[in-house]
Amino acid sequence: MFFTYLRRELRRRRKAALVVASGLALGIALVIVVSSVSSGMEKAQGKVLQSLYGLGTDMTVTKAAAPANSTSDRPRFNFDAKDSDSDKEQSSDRVMVQGFQTLASSTVSKVDAQKGVADSVGGLSLQVIRINGQFTRGQFKQDPNSGGSRQGGPGGGQQSPEGRVEGGGANFDVNNYTVYGTDVTKPALGPLTSSKITSGRTFKTSETNAKVVVADTSYAKEKKLKLGGTVTVKSVKYKIIGIATPDSGDAAANLYIPLQQAQTLSDSKNKVTTIYVKASDSQQIAGVKSTIQKNISGTTVTTSADLADTVSGSLSTASDLASSVGKWLSIAVLVAAFLVAGLLTSSAVSRRVREFGTLKALGWKSSRVTRQVVGEAIVNGLVGGALGIALGLAGAYVVTEISPNLQAQLGNTGGGQGGGPGGGGFGGPARQTASKALDVALTAPVSVNTIVIAVALAVAGGLIAGAFGGWRASRLRPADALRRVE
Repeated sequence: MFFTYLRRELRRRRKAALVVASGLALGIALVIVVSSVSSGMEKAQGKVLQSLYGLGTDMTVTKAAAPANSTSDRPRFNFDAKDSDSDKEQSSDRVMVQGFQTLASSTVSKVDAQKGVADSVGGLSLQVIRINGQFTRGQFKQDPNSGGSRQGGPGGGQQSPEGRVEGGGANFDVNNYTVYGTDVTKPALGPLTSSKITSGRTFKTSETNAKVVVADTSYAKEKKLKLGGTVTVKSVKYKIIGIATPDSGDAAANLYIPLQQAQTLSDSKNKVTTIYVKASDSQQIAGVKSTIQKNISGTTVTTSADLADTVSGSLSTASDLASSVGKWLSIAVLVAAFLVAGLLTSSAVSRRVREFGTLKALGWKSSRVTRQVVGEAIVNGLVGGALGIALGLAGAYVVTEISPNLQAQLGNTGGGQGGGPGGGGFGGPARQTASKALDVALTAPVSVNTIVIAVALAVAGGLIAGAFGGWRASRLRPADALRRVE
Protein backbone atom coordinates (compact mmCIF):
# COMPACT_ATOMS: atom_id res chain seq x y z
CA MET A 1 0.00 0.00 0.00
CA PHE A 2 2.82 2.41 0.92
CA PHE A 3 4.66 2.06 -2.40
CA THR A 4 1.45 2.01 -4.45
CA TYR A 5 0.25 5.27 -2.91
CA LEU A 6 3.78 6.73 -3.18
CA ARG A 7 4.02 5.92 -6.90
CA ARG A 8 0.55 7.31 -7.62
CA GLU A 9 1.18 10.59 -5.77
CA LEU A 10 4.57 11.18 -7.35
CA ARG A 11 3.12 10.59 -10.81
CA ARG A 12 0.19 12.87 -10.09
CA ARG A 13 2.37 15.67 -8.67
CA ARG A 14 5.29 15.48 -11.11
CA LYS A 15 5.68 19.24 -11.54
CA ALA A 16 5.84 19.92 -7.81
CA ALA A 17 8.25 17.00 -7.33
CA LEU A 18 10.46 18.26 -10.16
CA VAL A 19 10.65 21.76 -8.63
CA VAL A 20 11.83 20.34 -5.29
CA ALA A 21 14.27 17.94 -6.99
CA SER A 22 15.69 20.71 -9.21
CA GLY A 23 16.46 22.94 -6.23
CA LEU A 24 18.36 20.13 -4.53
CA ALA A 25 20.06 19.21 -7.81
CA LEU A 26 21.55 22.70 -8.26
CA GLY A 27 22.98 22.70 -4.74
CA ILE A 28 24.46 19.20 -5.10
CA ALA A 29 25.87 19.97 -8.56
CA LEU A 30 27.63 23.04 -7.20
CA VAL A 31 29.15 20.97 -4.39
CA ILE A 32 30.46 18.41 -6.91
CA VAL A 33 31.96 21.06 -9.20
CA VAL A 34 33.62 22.97 -6.35
CA SER A 35 34.93 19.75 -4.81
CA SER A 36 36.31 18.48 -8.13
CA VAL A 37 37.92 21.83 -8.96
CA SER A 38 39.50 21.92 -5.48
CA SER A 39 40.87 18.41 -6.10
CA GLY A 40 42.21 19.65 -9.43
CA MET A 41 43.91 22.55 -7.65
CA GLU A 42 45.56 20.16 -5.20
CA LYS A 43 46.63 17.92 -8.05
CA ALA A 44 48.11 20.87 -9.95
CA GLN A 45 49.87 22.12 -6.85
CA GLY A 46 51.19 18.63 -6.18
CA LYS A 47 52.52 18.52 -9.73
CA VAL A 48 54.38 21.78 -9.15
CA LEU A 49 55.80 20.60 -5.84
CA GLN A 50 56.74 17.19 -7.22
CA SER A 51 58.77 18.88 -9.94
CA LEU A 52 60.73 20.57 -7.15
CA TYR A 53 61.41 17.92 -4.55
CA GLY A 54 60.81 14.59 -6.20
CA LEU A 55 58.24 11.85 -6.11
CA GLY A 56 57.66 10.16 -2.75
CA THR A 57 59.35 12.86 -0.68
CA ASP A 58 57.29 14.14 2.24
CA MET A 59 59.89 16.42 3.81
CA THR A 60 63.55 17.41 3.75
CA VAL A 61 66.08 17.96 6.51
CA THR A 62 68.69 20.69 6.00
CA LYS A 63 70.92 23.06 7.91
CA ALA A 64 70.78 26.75 7.04
CA ALA A 65 73.91 28.18 5.45
CA ALA A 66 76.06 30.47 7.55
CA PRO A 67 76.20 34.05 6.21
CA ALA A 68 79.36 35.02 4.38
CA ASN A 69 81.38 37.44 6.54
CA SER A 70 84.50 38.08 4.51
CA THR A 71 85.83 38.36 0.97
CA SER A 72 87.85 35.19 1.56
CA ASP A 73 84.71 33.22 0.69
CA ARG A 74 84.88 34.37 -2.92
CA PRO A 75 85.85 31.60 -5.34
CA ARG A 76 89.50 31.53 -6.43
CA PHE A 77 90.97 29.67 -9.36
CA ASN A 78 94.39 28.13 -10.02
CA PHE A 79 96.13 28.36 -13.38
CA ASP A 80 99.49 27.08 -14.56
CA ALA A 81 102.11 29.84 -14.48
CA LYS A 82 103.99 28.58 -17.54
CA ASP A 83 100.88 28.31 -19.67
CA SER A 84 99.72 31.68 -18.42
CA ASP A 85 102.94 33.30 -19.62
CA SER A 86 102.50 31.73 -23.07
CA ASP A 87 98.89 32.94 -23.41
CA LYS A 88 97.68 29.35 -23.79
CA GLU A 89 93.94 28.76 -23.32
CA GLN A 90 93.23 27.28 -19.92
CA SER A 91 90.26 26.31 -17.79
CA SER A 92 89.71 25.93 -14.09
CA ASP A 93 86.73 24.65 -12.09
CA ARG A 94 85.67 25.66 -8.62
CA VAL A 95 83.23 23.19 -7.02
CA MET A 96 81.26 24.56 -4.09
CA VAL A 97 78.58 23.22 -1.82
CA GLN A 98 75.39 25.05 -2.72
CA GLY A 99 72.61 26.40 -0.55
CA PHE A 100 73.13 24.87 2.89
CA GLN A 101 75.71 23.90 5.44
CA THR A 102 76.68 20.29 5.15
CA LEU A 103 75.44 17.58 7.50
CA ALA A 104 77.34 14.46 8.44
CA SER A 105 76.25 11.43 6.43
CA SER A 106 75.52 9.72 9.74
CA THR A 107 72.62 12.16 10.16
CA VAL A 108 70.78 10.20 7.48
CA SER A 109 70.79 7.12 9.73
CA LYS A 110 69.63 9.21 12.69
CA VAL A 111 66.71 10.57 10.66
CA ASP A 112 65.90 7.10 9.37
CA ALA A 113 65.64 5.84 12.98
CA GLN A 114 63.02 8.41 13.99
CA LYS A 115 59.48 7.27 14.66
CA GLY A 116 57.22 7.64 11.65
CA VAL A 117 60.03 7.69 9.06
CA ALA A 118 59.65 5.04 6.36
CA ASP A 119 62.85 5.85 4.47
CA SER A 120 65.41 8.62 4.03
CA VAL A 121 68.29 9.36 1.72
CA GLY A 122 71.01 12.00 1.58
CA GLY A 123 72.07 14.18 -1.33
CA LEU A 124 74.75 16.78 -1.99
CA SER A 125 73.98 19.94 -3.94
CA LEU A 126 76.95 21.53 -5.71
CA GLN A 127 77.60 24.53 -7.90
CA VAL A 128 80.46 24.48 -10.37
CA ILE A 129 81.99 27.72 -11.65
CA ARG A 130 84.25 27.27 -14.66
CA ILE A 131 86.72 29.84 -15.99
CA ASN A 132 87.86 29.07 -19.53
CA GLY A 133 90.03 31.30 -21.72
CA GLN A 134 93.38 33.03 -22.24
CA PHE A 135 95.23 34.99 -19.61
CA THR A 136 98.09 37.38 -20.46
CA ARG A 137 101.26 37.78 -18.49
CA GLY A 138 101.00 39.53 -15.17
CA GLN A 139 97.25 39.10 -14.96
CA PHE A 140 97.56 36.77 -11.97
CA LYS A 141 100.07 36.89 -9.21
CA GLN A 142 102.08 33.77 -8.47
CA ASP A 143 101.24 31.92 -5.27
CA PRO A 144 104.44 30.60 -3.64
CA ASN A 145 102.44 27.78 -2.07
CA SER A 146 100.71 26.69 -5.26
CA GLY A 147 103.59 24.71 -6.79
CA GLY A 148 104.15 26.93 -9.79
CA SER A 149 100.52 27.86 -10.37
CA ARG A 150 99.03 31.31 -10.48
CA GLN A 151 96.00 32.27 -8.48
CA GLY A 152 93.36 34.96 -8.57
CA GLY A 153 89.92 36.06 -9.59
CA PRO A 154 88.89 37.56 -12.91
CA GLY A 155 89.46 41.19 -11.99
CA GLY A 156 89.82 44.21 -14.21
CA GLY A 157 87.72 42.96 -17.13
CA GLN A 158 84.27 43.72 -18.42
CA GLN A 159 81.70 40.91 -18.58
CA SER A 160 79.50 40.61 -21.66
CA PRO A 161 75.85 39.48 -21.54
CA GLU A 162 76.99 36.06 -22.78
CA GLY A 163 79.22 35.62 -19.72
CA ARG A 164 82.48 36.37 -21.56
CA VAL A 165 84.97 38.67 -19.84
CA GLU A 166 87.34 40.79 -21.94
CA GLY A 167 89.88 43.47 -21.23
CA GLY A 168 92.12 43.95 -18.21
CA GLY A 169 94.65 41.51 -19.70
CA ALA A 170 92.18 38.62 -19.92
CA ASN A 171 89.79 37.07 -22.41
CA PHE A 172 87.77 34.25 -20.95
CA ASP A 173 84.34 32.74 -20.34
CA VAL A 174 82.65 32.32 -16.96
CA ASN A 175 80.18 29.44 -16.86
CA ASN A 176 78.38 27.93 -13.93
CA TYR A 177 76.10 24.94 -13.61
CA THR A 178 74.69 22.73 -10.91
CA VAL A 179 75.60 19.16 -10.01
CA TYR A 180 73.64 16.95 -7.67
CA GLY A 181 75.17 14.00 -5.88
CA THR A 182 72.49 11.34 -5.55
CA ASP A 183 72.48 8.14 -3.53
CA VAL A 184 72.17 5.56 -6.29
CA THR A 185 71.30 2.79 -3.80
CA LYS A 186 67.90 4.42 -3.14
CA PRO A 187 66.54 5.59 -6.49
CA ALA A 188 62.97 5.99 -5.20
CA LEU A 189 63.77 9.19 -3.27
CA GLY A 190 65.34 12.49 -4.22
CA PRO A 191 64.96 15.13 -6.93
CA LEU A 192 65.93 12.83 -9.80
CA THR A 193 62.57 11.10 -9.31
CA SER A 194 60.86 14.25 -10.59
CA SER A 195 62.39 13.56 -14.03
CA LYS A 196 61.98 10.70 -16.46
CA ILE A 197 64.86 9.05 -18.24
CA THR A 198 63.99 9.73 -21.87
CA SER A 199 67.25 8.44 -23.33
CA GLY A 200 69.72 5.91 -22.01
CA ARG A 201 69.34 4.67 -18.45
CA THR A 202 69.47 5.76 -14.84
CA PHE A 203 72.09 4.77 -12.28
CA LYS A 204 72.61 1.18 -11.25
CA THR A 205 72.63 0.51 -7.51
CA SER A 206 76.20 -0.81 -7.87
CA GLU A 207 77.49 2.49 -9.31
CA THR A 208 78.04 4.11 -5.93
CA ASN A 209 81.41 5.57 -6.95
CA ALA A 210 81.34 5.22 -10.73
CA LYS A 211 82.32 8.05 -13.06
CA VAL A 212 78.93 8.23 -14.75
CA VAL A 213 76.46 11.08 -15.12
CA VAL A 214 72.81 11.68 -16.01
CA ALA A 215 72.29 15.03 -17.74
CA ASP A 216 69.19 17.18 -17.79
CA THR A 217 67.74 17.37 -21.28
CA SER A 218 67.79 21.19 -21.49
CA TYR A 219 71.39 21.39 -20.30
CA ALA A 220 72.42 18.57 -22.64
CA LYS A 221 70.84 20.40 -25.58
CA GLU A 222 72.48 23.69 -24.62
CA LYS A 223 75.94 22.16 -24.26
CA LYS A 224 75.47 19.65 -27.10
CA LEU A 225 75.99 16.68 -24.81
CA LYS A 226 75.25 13.29 -26.32
CA LEU A 227 74.43 9.92 -24.82
CA GLY A 228 77.64 7.91 -24.55
CA GLY A 229 79.77 11.05 -24.59
CA THR A 230 81.65 12.57 -21.70
CA VAL A 231 81.49 15.68 -19.58
CA THR A 232 84.41 16.96 -17.52
CA VAL A 233 84.05 18.33 -14.00
CA LYS A 234 87.18 19.47 -12.21
CA SER A 235 89.40 17.48 -14.61
CA VAL A 236 87.36 14.28 -14.03
CA LYS A 237 85.64 12.80 -17.07
CA TYR A 238 82.17 11.32 -16.58
CA LYS A 239 80.40 9.13 -19.11
CA ILE A 240 76.88 10.27 -19.98
CA ILE A 241 74.62 7.25 -19.40
CA GLY A 242 71.23 8.95 -19.50
CA ILE A 243 69.24 12.05 -20.40
CA ALA A 244 66.50 13.07 -17.94
CA THR A 245 63.46 15.20 -18.74
CA PRO A 246 61.52 16.88 -15.89
CA ASP A 247 57.89 15.84 -15.51
CA SER A 248 57.04 19.53 -15.16
CA GLY A 249 58.85 22.76 -14.51
CA ASP A 250 62.63 22.90 -14.29
CA ALA A 251 65.13 20.17 -13.51
CA ALA A 252 66.54 19.80 -10.00
CA ALA A 253 70.10 20.10 -11.37
CA ASN A 254 71.99 20.24 -14.64
CA LEU A 255 73.95 17.06 -13.93
CA TYR A 256 73.44 14.12 -11.58
CA ILE A 257 76.35 11.99 -10.39
CA PRO A 258 76.79 9.34 -7.66
CA LEU A 259 76.95 10.82 -4.16
CA GLN A 260 80.49 9.61 -3.42
CA GLN A 261 81.78 11.29 -6.57
CA ALA A 262 80.11 14.56 -5.57
CA GLN A 263 81.66 14.34 -2.12
CA THR A 264 85.10 13.80 -3.65
CA LEU A 265 84.79 16.71 -6.10
CA SER A 266 83.80 19.16 -3.36
CA ASP A 267 86.12 17.79 -0.65
CA SER A 268 83.02 16.97 1.40
CA LYS A 269 83.75 13.40 2.44
CA ASN A 270 80.85 11.82 4.31
CA LYS A 271 78.80 15.02 3.97
CA VAL A 272 75.34 15.80 2.56
CA THR A 273 73.36 19.01 2.20
CA THR A 274 69.85 17.60 2.07
CA ILE A 275 68.12 14.55 3.53
CA TYR A 276 64.96 13.48 1.73
CA VAL A 277 62.41 11.81 3.99
CA LYS A 278 59.38 9.65 3.28
CA ALA A 279 56.91 9.28 6.15
CA SER A 280 55.31 5.93 6.92
CA ASP A 281 51.93 7.66 7.20
CA SER A 282 51.17 10.69 5.05
CA GLN A 283 48.57 11.81 7.62
CA GLN A 284 51.22 12.10 10.34
CA ILE A 285 53.76 14.29 8.54
CA ALA A 286 53.44 17.16 11.03
CA GLY A 287 54.18 14.78 13.92
CA VAL A 288 57.21 13.30 12.14
CA LYS A 289 58.49 16.82 11.46
CA SER A 290 58.26 17.71 15.15
CA THR A 291 60.01 14.48 16.16
CA ILE A 292 62.96 15.10 13.82
CA GLN A 293 63.35 18.73 14.91
CA LYS A 294 63.26 17.69 18.55
CA ASN A 295 65.72 14.81 18.33
CA ILE A 296 68.17 16.19 15.75
CA SER A 297 69.14 19.69 16.80
CA GLY A 298 70.35 22.37 14.45
CA THR A 299 68.33 21.13 11.50
CA THR A 300 65.46 22.63 9.56
CA VAL A 301 62.64 20.33 8.50
CA THR A 302 60.55 21.49 5.56
CA THR A 303 57.39 19.68 4.48
CA SER A 304 55.46 19.87 1.25
CA ALA A 305 52.81 21.85 3.14
CA ASP A 306 55.43 24.46 4.05
CA LEU A 307 56.46 24.71 0.44
CA ALA A 308 52.86 24.85 -0.74
CA ASP A 309 52.40 28.03 1.29
CA THR A 310 55.02 29.74 -0.89
CA VAL A 311 53.33 28.93 -4.20
CA SER A 312 51.97 32.11 -5.76
CA GLY A 313 50.43 33.09 -9.07
CA SER A 314 47.03 32.35 -10.56
CA LEU A 315 47.17 28.77 -9.20
CA SER A 316 47.34 30.07 -5.65
CA THR A 317 44.60 32.64 -6.26
CA ALA A 318 42.27 30.09 -7.84
CA SER A 319 43.01 27.61 -5.05
CA ASP A 320 42.12 30.20 -2.41
CA LEU A 321 38.88 31.03 -4.20
CA ALA A 322 37.93 27.37 -4.53
CA SER A 323 38.69 26.57 -0.90
CA SER A 324 37.16 29.68 0.67
CA VAL A 325 34.63 31.42 -1.57
CA GLY A 326 33.64 28.18 -3.31
CA LYS A 327 33.17 26.31 -0.05
CA TRP A 328 30.99 28.96 1.56
CA LEU A 329 29.03 29.47 -1.64
CA SER A 330 28.31 25.73 -1.76
CA ILE A 331 27.16 25.75 1.85
CA ALA A 332 24.93 28.77 1.29
CA VAL A 333 23.34 27.24 -1.83
CA LEU A 334 22.80 23.91 -0.07
CA VAL A 335 21.19 25.55 2.95
CA ALA A 336 18.93 27.57 0.64
CA ALA A 337 18.07 24.46 -1.40
CA PHE A 338 17.20 22.45 1.72
CA LEU A 339 15.13 25.28 3.12
CA VAL A 340 13.24 25.81 -0.15
CA ALA A 341 12.64 22.06 -0.49
CA GLY A 342 11.27 21.96 3.04
CA LEU A 343 8.98 24.94 2.53
CA LEU A 344 7.71 23.62 -0.81
CA THR A 345 6.99 20.23 0.72
CA SER A 346 5.20 21.85 3.65
CA SER A 347 3.19 23.99 1.24
CA ALA A 348 2.28 20.93 -0.80
CA VAL A 349 1.03 19.19 2.33
CA SER A 350 -1.13 22.21 3.16
CA ARG A 351 -2.75 21.94 -0.27
CA ARG A 352 -3.53 18.29 0.46
CA VAL A 353 -5.46 18.99 3.68
CA ARG A 354 -8.65 17.42 2.37
CA GLU A 355 -6.79 14.32 1.16
CA PHE A 356 -4.94 13.67 4.41
CA GLY A 357 -7.92 14.63 6.54
CA THR A 358 -10.04 12.07 4.67
CA LEU A 359 -7.36 9.40 5.14
CA LYS A 360 -7.31 10.08 8.86
CA ALA A 361 -11.09 9.88 8.93
CA LEU A 362 -10.78 6.47 7.27
CA GLY A 363 -8.47 5.30 10.07
CA TRP A 364 -4.97 6.30 9.01
CA LYS A 365 -2.86 7.26 11.98
CA SER A 366 -0.78 10.43 11.99
CA SER A 367 2.44 8.35 11.93
CA ARG A 368 1.31 6.62 8.74
CA VAL A 369 0.52 9.90 7.03
CA THR A 370 3.88 11.29 8.17
CA ARG A 371 5.74 8.26 6.79
CA GLN A 372 3.97 8.71 3.47
CA VAL A 373 5.02 12.38 3.25
CA VAL A 374 8.62 11.62 4.31
CA GLY A 375 8.79 8.79 1.74
CA GLU A 376 7.73 11.12 -1.03
CA ALA A 377 10.28 13.74 0.10
CA ILE A 378 13.12 11.19 0.17
CA VAL A 379 12.28 10.05 -3.35
CA ASN A 380 12.30 13.69 -4.45
CA GLY A 381 15.67 14.07 -2.75
CA LEU A 382 17.09 11.02 -4.53
CA VAL A 383 15.82 12.29 -7.86
CA GLY A 384 17.41 15.64 -7.09
CA GLY A 385 20.63 13.85 -6.15
CA ALA A 386 20.66 11.95 -9.45
CA LEU A 387 20.10 15.18 -11.38
CA GLY A 388 22.71 16.97 -9.28
CA ILE A 389 25.30 14.25 -9.88
CA ALA A 390 24.63 14.39 -13.61
CA LEU A 391 24.95 18.19 -13.66
CA GLY A 392 28.05 18.08 -11.44
CA LEU A 393 29.77 15.50 -13.65
CA ALA A 394 28.90 17.58 -16.70
CA GLY A 395 30.37 20.69 -15.08
CA ALA A 396 33.56 18.85 -14.06
CA TYR A 397 33.87 17.44 -17.59
CA VAL A 398 33.59 20.93 -19.10
CA VAL A 399 36.32 22.26 -16.77
CA THR A 400 38.60 19.33 -17.67
CA GLU A 401 37.96 19.76 -21.39
CA ILE A 402 38.65 23.48 -21.28
CA SER A 403 41.74 22.85 -19.07
CA PRO A 404 42.45 26.50 -18.26
CA ASN A 405 46.15 27.20 -17.79
CA LEU A 406 47.23 28.44 -14.38
CA GLN A 407 50.61 29.87 -13.46
CA ALA A 408 52.54 28.86 -10.36
CA GLN A 409 55.69 30.37 -8.96
CA LEU A 410 57.61 29.25 -5.91
CA GLY A 411 58.56 31.92 -3.40
CA ASN A 412 61.34 32.04 -0.84
CA THR A 413 61.20 29.35 1.85
CA GLY A 414 64.05 30.83 3.81
CA GLY A 415 65.86 27.54 3.84
CA GLY A 416 69.28 28.80 2.84
CA GLN A 417 71.09 31.11 0.52
CA GLY A 418 68.55 32.22 -1.89
CA GLY A 419 65.85 30.11 -0.30
CA GLY A 420 63.44 28.02 -2.25
CA PRO A 421 64.71 25.77 -4.94
CA GLY A 422 66.91 28.45 -6.36
CA GLY A 423 69.13 28.30 -3.32
CA GLY A 424 68.47 24.84 -2.16
CA GLY A 425 65.05 25.34 -0.62
CA PHE A 426 62.96 22.25 -0.11
CA GLY A 427 64.48 20.36 -2.97
CA GLY A 428 68.10 20.96 -2.08
CA PRO A 429 69.70 21.34 -5.51
CA ALA A 430 70.20 24.86 -6.73
CA ARG A 431 68.34 25.98 -9.79
CA GLN A 432 68.84 29.35 -11.35
CA THR A 433 65.64 29.09 -13.38
CA ALA A 434 63.36 27.96 -10.58
CA SER A 435 61.85 31.42 -10.19
CA LYS A 436 60.28 31.13 -13.65
CA ALA A 437 56.52 30.72 -13.57
CA LEU A 438 55.24 27.26 -14.45
CA ASP A 439 52.13 26.69 -16.54
CA VAL A 440 49.81 24.02 -15.13
CA ALA A 441 46.64 22.77 -16.81
CA LEU A 442 43.66 22.63 -14.45
CA THR A 443 41.54 19.49 -14.36
CA ALA A 444 38.48 18.63 -12.27
CA PRO A 445 38.66 14.97 -11.24
CA VAL A 446 35.57 13.58 -9.52
CA SER A 447 36.34 11.01 -6.84
CA VAL A 448 34.13 8.25 -5.50
CA ASN A 449 34.06 10.08 -2.15
CA THR A 450 32.52 13.10 -3.88
CA ILE A 451 29.76 10.95 -5.34
CA VAL A 452 29.11 9.38 -1.93
CA ILE A 453 28.87 12.85 -0.39
CA ALA A 454 26.42 13.88 -3.13
CA VAL A 455 24.19 10.87 -2.42
CA ALA A 456 24.33 11.62 1.31
CA LEU A 457 23.33 15.23 0.64
CA ALA A 458 20.43 14.05 -1.52
CA VAL A 459 19.13 11.81 1.28
CA ALA A 460 19.70 14.59 3.83
CA GLY A 461 17.78 17.03 1.65
CA GLY A 462 14.90 14.58 1.34
CA LEU A 463 14.83 13.99 5.11
CA ILE A 464 14.84 17.72 5.83
CA ALA A 465 12.03 18.31 3.33
CA GLY A 466 10.18 15.30 4.76
CA ALA A 467 10.60 16.68 8.27
CA PHE A 468 8.91 19.92 7.22
CA GLY A 469 6.11 18.10 5.43
CA GLY A 470 5.71 15.43 8.12
CA TRP A 471 5.44 18.04 10.84
CA ARG A 472 2.69 19.81 8.87
CA ALA A 473 0.89 16.55 8.12
CA SER A 474 0.99 15.42 11.74
CA ARG A 475 -0.95 18.51 12.77
CA LEU A 476 -3.86 17.77 10.46
CA ARG A 477 -7.17 16.52 11.90
CA PRO A 478 -10.16 14.82 10.23
CA ALA A 479 -12.18 17.97 10.87
CA ASP A 480 -9.81 19.90 8.64
CA ALA A 481 -11.07 17.97 5.65
CA LEU A 482 -14.70 18.80 6.53
CA ARG A 483 -13.90 22.50 6.93
CA ARG A 484 -12.12 22.49 3.56
CA VAL A 485 -15.20 20.85 1.94
CA GLU A 486 -17.50 23.49 3.47
